[in-house]
Amino acid sequence: MIKLETRLSRLFVALGMLAMGLLMAAPLAAQRADRSALKISGYVIDAEIDTSTHHLAAKTVVTFTAPENAEEVSFGFHPALKVTKISDEAGKVLTGERLADGTIRVTPAAPLAKGQAAHWTFEYEGVITGNEDGPVEGLKLAAIQEPITYLLYPARWFPMTGYLVDRFTAEIHIRVPQGMQVFASGNKGASRPVKLASGKAGDEYDFNWSKPGFPGTVIAGRFLGPFTAGPGNVKVYLTVSHQAAGNQVAQTVAKQYDFFTESFGEAETSHMNVVELPDDTLPAVWAPELAAILGSRITDKSGVRLLANTIAHQWWGSEVSPRTYNDAWITNGMARYGELMYLEEDSGRNAMRSALQDVSAGALAYDTIPLSSASRLSPFSPEFQSMTLEKGAMIFHMLRGEIGDKAFLATLKGALSQYTDASLRGDDFEKVAEAQSQQQLTPFFAQWIDGTGAPQFKNKYSVYRLGNNKGFRTIGEVNQDLDLFRMPVELRVETDGKTETQKIDVVGTDSQYVVDTFGRPRRISIDPGDWVLKSTPDLQVRIAILKGQQLVAQGDLTAALAEYQKALEANPQSSLASYRIGEVLFTQRNYQASVNAYRDALRGDDEPRWTEVWSHIQIGKIFDMTGQRDRAVNEYRLAVQTNDNTQGAVNEARQYLQKPYQRQDSD
Repeated sequence: MIKLETRLSRLFVALGMLAMGLLMAAPLAAQRADRSALKISGYVIDAEIDTSTHHLAAKTVVTFTAPENAEEVSFGFHPALKVTKISDEAGKVLTGERLADGTIRVTPAAPLAKGQAAHWTFEYEGVITGNEDGPVEGLKLAAIQEPITYLLYPARWFPMTGYLVDRFTAEIHIRVPQGMQVFASGNKGASRPVKLASGKAGDEYDFNWSKPGFPGTVIAGRFLGPFTAGPGNVKVYLTVSHQAAGNQVAQTVAKQYDFFTESFGEAETSHMNVVELPDDTLPAVWAPELAAILGSRITDKSGVRLLANTIAHQWWGSEVSPRTYNDAWITNGMARYGELMYLEEDSGRNAMRSALQDVSAGALAYDTIPLSSASRLSPFSPEFQSMTLEKGAMIFHMLRGEIGDKAFLATLKGALSQYTDASLRGDDFEKVAEAQSQQQLTPFFAQWIDGTGAPQFKNKYSVYRLGNNKGFRTIGEVNQDLDLFRMPVELRVETDGKTETQKIDVVGTDSQYVVDTFGRPRRISIDPGDWVLKSTPDLQVRIAILKGQQLVAQGDLTAALAEYQKALEANPQSSLASYRIGEVLFTQRNYQASVNAYRDALRGDDEPRWTEVWSHIQIGKIFDMTGQRDRAVNEYRLAVQTNDNTQGAVNEARQYLQKPYQRQDSD
C-alpha cells in the first residue's frame, strides 16, 4: 500500500502481509480449536438472490457427524441471516439458540449415534448489503448487489464449522436475476430460465463439487468473457470497466497455471475460472476451480503476484489442506512461496531476492511462539498471518536451499499426490521431504517449526599466507546467538582471483571453519545467496515499519508513530519510515509536521523508489489544501518528472495539475 486508506488498512490487519496482496481468507476467529467436535461432510444448497432487495433465501441440507449423545451441536452462521426452520431427516422440527456472533446451537430430537451421519435441513433468509455486522468485524465477506454479488466461504452464508480444516462436498443450485453469470466450484450446467420469488425473470445455475474440499464460494455478476489464452482451460471474466485487460490477464493466468502444473504436478481439475471482485472485499479469494481478484488490482503490477498466490492455492489449500491450524504454515506458506517461485521464473532471481526481504521481515515480526503452536493465536491476528504466511514461505525457501531444487520439487509433488483431497500435518510433510531428499531433516524442522528466532551471524577470521606459493588459508569463526541452531550455511570467499564457495555446518553459537584459496581473500560473506532466515539491522528497520503499518490498520496511530520512530533510529536515512510518518501525520491533519516528514523521505535513501513520486504528490496535496496552488503545481510537476507510475502515481499527479486536490472526509 502506498496511500493510507482505511478500508485497505482493515484488510491488512485481517490478512496479514497485504503489501503485495495476501491471498488466503484467514480462519474464523471464533473457531480456534484444532479440530471441531462436529464434522460436516457435505451440503446440498438451494438458494435464490435478489440484487434489487439484497435478499438471500436458501434451503440447505447439511450432512454431518457429531459426538455420541451430544446434547447440542453448534454451527457458525452469518449474523444477518435469520433461520426460519431447522428439521432433521425424520422431518422433526428442531429448536436452537442464536448467539450474538451468529452461531446456532441446536438440540437434537433424538440422541446422535456415534459415527452415523445425520442430515439436517436449514431454511433461512435475510438481507446482506455488506454493511451489516458479519462474521469478522471490518470485513465485507458477502454482499448481494449489482454488478457483482459475492458470497464467500468465510462469510458463513450457510451453516458451517471447521473452516479450512474439515473438507466437504457441495451441490449448489442458485437462482439469480436474468443476465447474471454465476461461478462456483464443480461442473456448471447451462443456465435455465426461471421465475424468481419476486415474479421477475431469472436464471438458475447448478454446481456439484463431489471431492472433499472447500467449495463454499459463489460469485455472480454481469461479466464479459470468457477471455482465454493457450489451450483455453483457464477462463477470465471481467466487468465492462476492466474488459480492456481481459486478454493480458488471460495470458498471465495461463502462464502461471502452466508454471505451477510443471512445478507441483497436475491439479485436481484442469478447468479454472478467474473472476473479478468489487473493490470492497478481500483482495483475492480462492475455491476449487475458482480464483477471484479485486478489479483495481487486475491492471496493477502487484496484481500479477496476487494472481500467482491465488492460483497456487488450487494446489496448496484446495488439493491439500492443513490437518489443524498448527499445520497452516504448509498451505499458507507454500502458496506464498509459490508466488515467489513464479516471480523468480518471470522476473529473475534478483526480483525474488528483493521480495524475500519483505517476506523475511514478516516472518520475524511476531516470531514469539513456534509455528507448531499457532492455533493458540487468533487466526485473524497479524501474528498468525505473519507466522503461517511469511515464516511458512521462508521455511520452504530454506528447505529448497538445503535439499536442492530437484529434491524440493519432488517433495512438493510427493506431498500433493500422497495427500490429494486430504489434510496433512507437519510431520507428514517432513516424512515426504526426507523420503525424497534421502536426508535426515528432523534438526531442520525442529529449528524452524518447533522453535523461534533467527540467527544474527557475525564473522571473525584471520588470513595466513601458505609457503611455497600455495596461496592463503583463512581460519575463521561464525558466531550467532541461538544455542540450538544447526544448519549448513554457504560461505563465499572473494579473492584477487577466483571466488571460492563452500558450505559449513553452523552448530551452536560458535562454529569454526578453514578455507584455502590461491588468491588473497578480500571479502568473506555468510549466506550470500540469502537461503537462511537471519536477523540483520536492515531487517529490524523493515520489521518496525511493518508493525507500524499494522498498528495504523488497527487505528492506533500513536503506537504506529512509535514503531516508525524505532525504524528511523535504526536507519535515520530510511525514506520509507519518513514517508509512513508523513502518512500518519497527514491523516491527523498535522500538515506542517507531515510536510517535514515527506521532505525527510525525499532526502533519505530513496528506498523504495516510489517514496519519491508519492512524497511529491502528498506535499502537493497539502499545499492545495492550504491555499498555495503555485507550490502545489510545482510538486505535481516534480512527481510527473520522476516517470514513476507506481499505483498510478503519475496519472494522479496529472489529474491534480488540472484540478486542485480537495480534502475528502476519508482523509
